[in-house]
Amino acid sequence: MTPTELAPRFFIAVAVILLFCRLVSWLLGKGGQPPVVSEMLAGVMLGPSLLGLLLPGVQDALFPAELYPVLYVVGQIGLVLFMFQAGYAFTSHRVPRLAGTAGAVSLAGVLVPFALGAALVLVTASGVSIRAEGTSLGVSAAFVGVALAITAFPMLARIITEGGHFGTRHGSLAMASGAIDDMVAWIALAVVLAVSSGDAGTAFLTAGGTVLFGAILWFAGRPATRWLMTSDRLDDRGRLLGTVALLFLVAWYTDEIGLYAVFGAFAAGVVMPRNEHTEKTVDTLTPVATTVLVPLFFTFSGLRTEFALLGDPAVLLFAVACVAVAIAGKFGACWAAARLRGEPNGVALRVGSLMNARGLMQLIALNVGLEAGIVNTSLFTVLVLVALVTTLMTTPMLRFLEWRDGRRRPVPEPAPVAELAA
Repeated sequence: MTPTELAPRFFIAVAVILLFCRLVSWLLGKGGQPPVVSEMLAGVMLGPSLLGLLLPGVQDALFPAELYPVLYVVGQIGLVLFMFQAGYAFTSHRVPRLAGTAGAVSLAGVLVPFALGAALVLVTASGVSIRAEGTSLGVSAAFVGVALAITAFPMLARIITEGGHFGTRHGSLAMASGAIDDMVAWIALAVVLAVSSGDAGTAFLTAGGTVLFGAILWFAGRPATRWLMTSDRLDDRGRLLGTVALLFLVAWYTDEIGLYAVFGAFAAGVVMPRNEHTEKTVDTLTPVATTVLVPLFFTFSGLRTEFALLGDPAVLLFAVACVAVAIAGKFGACWAAARLRGEPNGVALRVGSLMNARGLMQLIALNVGLEAGIVNTSLFTVLVLVALVTTLMTTPMLRFLEWRDGRRRPVPEPAPVAELAA
């Protein structure tokens, strides 16, 4: 398909995606789900699991194979712009004693689900066909462990933002823990890919590149962004252009070292100075990213998911076990770590609920594994189900905790009759 033929396909596909995402968002919004969860579910519904099953001809016509790379790239732009806004918003809330607790929560949220996920694969390896051809049992087990250890960092940011949790103890703690969590998980994924390919250089590139990136941000990032947002030589358009160029530069670098573009964008947002020029730039970029561009990535992942594969009883049982292990490993471990650090039970439960959401970043990891040939379609579908369940349960769990806490608040005693008369 030539670019001239592909362009009209792209336009109609985007129109269908945006309108359908809005419809699903409106329906699920009645149940309290945030738009980001609706977009994720809508993406799966537009793939072979629903549209392809009911109307395969329509699905093929709307989303030809040649369109997939375009949806991926445009979706990446949306993620980069959104994570820049999330990083900038994160710095506006200072929470005392955050680093130690975030480190403990993140460590527990990586090690426990990784161990449980890997153990599940080792135990069930002989009974279910989830290993890609030519992939060793150890690599498959390690990949599932990493996938379950990942937190949906961009999705976490959107749930916190859209749910009004920014500025709260649990919201800031979950954001900090999620950032550390996913950075460690992506380095671990690089190690798994390196072992699978027999190239140890990939893991060293990710680890060394991350250290270098942190040093550049520490020593040069703040001065550079301060000049960008305060220089009299630049007008608003110049600042907008400079910001986008900076975002794409750090996204390129973090992608190249295997850390993934969203972390570069988030880090750029963190080092931005807080002033009216930055606020204006962020307010200009965010609406287009969240409303138009990000839903395209969910659809890209949905197009590669086939829930019909769960018709195999062995695969279905493995999927149920995987969901249970994922929730116990992430929610349970993060809750326990927060409690051990002295956090109130309400804060710890909310942190566990937020960290348990895996949606977006797990979808990214799955696509990486599928492209690398270490994930087959059955395992891909199982882990997409894990991402959907753990993400869909986040908002209801938070609402339940709010309802429970509301019921526990003491009802004020009515004033004595004499006081009322006075």
